[in-house]
Amino acid sequence: MKKILIANRGEIALRIARACRDAGYLSVAVASEADIHSKHARAADEVHTLKGSSPLETYLNQQAILDIAARSGADAVHPGYGLLSENETFAAAVEAAGLVWIGPSADAISQLGDKVKARAIARKVGAPLLPSLDDGCASIDNAREFAENHGLPVIIKAQNGGGGRGMRIVREMSELEPMMAAAEREAGLAFGRPECFVEVYAENARHVETQCLADRHGNVVVLSTRDCTLQRRQQKLIEEAPAPFLGDDQFGQLKRASVGILKEVGYCGAATCEFLVTEKGGIYFLEVNTRVQVEHPVTEEVTGIDIIREMFDIAEGKPLELKDTVIRGHSIEFRINAEDPWADFRPVPGKIKRMQLPGGPGVRLDFGYGEGDIIPPYYDSLVGKLIVTGKDRKQAIERAVRALDELSIEGVTTVVPLHRAIIQRPEFAAERVEAFQIYTRWIDVEMPRLSEEAAALRVAAAMPAEASDEVKPLFPADGPNEAPTYRAGVKAPLSGVVMELCVAEGEKISRGDVVAIMESMKMEQSILAEEDGVVAKINVVTGGFIEMGDDLMGID
Repeated sequence: MKKILIANRGEIALRIARACRDAGYLSVAVASEADIHSKHARAADEVHTLKGSSPLETYLNQQAILDIAARSGADAVHPGYGLLSENETFAAAVEAAGLVWIGPSADAISQLGDKVKARAIARKVGAPLLPSLDDGCASIDNAREFAENHGLPVIIKAQNGGGGRGMRIVREMSELEPMMAAAEREAGLAFGRPECFVEVYAENARHVETQCLADRHGNVVVLSTRDCTLQRRQQKLIEEAPAPFLGDDQFGQLKRASVGILKEVGYCGAATCEFLVTEKGGIYFLEVNTRVQVEHPVTEEVTGIDIIREMFDIAEGKPLELKDTVIRGHSIEFRINAEDPWADFRPVPGKIKRMQLPGGPGVRLDFGYGEGDIIPPYYDSLVGKLIVTGKDRKQAIERAVRALDELSIEGVTTVVPLHRAIIQRPEFAAERVEAFQIYTRWIDVEMPRLSEEAAALRVAAAMPAEASDEVKPLFPADGPNEAPTYRAGVKAPLSGVVMELCVAEGEKISRGDVVAIMESMKMEQSILAEEDGVVAKINVVTGGFIEMGDDLMGID
């Protein structure tokens, strides 16, 4: 390999471009018209424009990317994470074009990227599994029968892809049909495949994973564990390595299952095997991500291993020199998303007017945007990642408190105030397993208290209330049981695509009714009516783009 095309955007594309520079490879960036002046485009040795702005026109446009690879003279493709990274059709097309695919084979992606097939492989090698309806043909009727037989709650999951998209928890039987429809719609949007399966939902479980590398010579190495329990809407927000409070027996189960699954498919490249750890300490396999993960830096920090560089070497055919890794210290990653945590994590695209980044011992910054950059509404909401490392978990948390206090972003709302509140909660900062009371829905459940504590932290620090850092009330005056609303009349609360119109002109509506469903930054938002009335005029069409604040529809 001499010249690597990076088939991605944002912070991961910048991360790969830097690794190319370190390793002596030339890098080729692709950038949509909305991204042409972005950091990843500026960092590469050359950049080529993908016409358009939407993901389907640009970063999911396989032929356009392959054409750029041919024109640029690239001889390899690194897909990063998300987008086409787990698309076996694209992997096969890259190799058919005579290029090196820096990732697992199309066959391995097909077997493990499909969660139903992956579960069958896990079952074959003896990995523990929760009961599921995973025969590849889930319907409302058999999903209802499964829920009746196994009890609620159950979780609906996209059969392909990951990142928490296409995932819904069902706690009432009446929710099953609309939740399955929403999961299928979101899966189709994010991954181009709407198929879902159903699994028993383990309450109060932790999300733990293994970072693995495998070469073409049959070697598989588990670099470290990670804990990714702190999530909102089943999407990770804070990750750490190694996973705290795991016993030797639990680590042995994780390692045996991970190695067994990857060896079974002849895996080659970086992989993450994901598991649940129940309240009683049980280990259950979830899925395999056949790519590098967003949270890979925490493993790099505690092992000293450059995972992207290892992916280059594996793609070159070199055998892994690693046998076992030595864990040094503890590392925590905070995803800095352009979202309003006090408004149901509504995405907030826009221009970064000012950015003050932290520094000092143990601080690493992987950011895809800088001061003056515009965060477009077409892609995910990740601005960057703050990674903080210490000699142990206690020191990592101490440094994280300081680093989060130093971090300031103006112009767009971010989740930083939420991180500040979480990092100081005793359930998270616990030093004993008995006190570590974190589970996958903890953020969702604790949001009212976290909102109050974030506001209290601002007052205690006498911090000025910047528009981008303001802690707004989580719930409207009517009380915490009503969904928050964000507009006067039916206006678009965000810039995005109208996925579905739920009412028609002339139809009577009541306050709180869902009138439309929008998608922005890969997240669905239900748009609610703020008053009773009749729909007088609809100003948008399904599939159309609308700017924040514009009128969706008029109400008499």
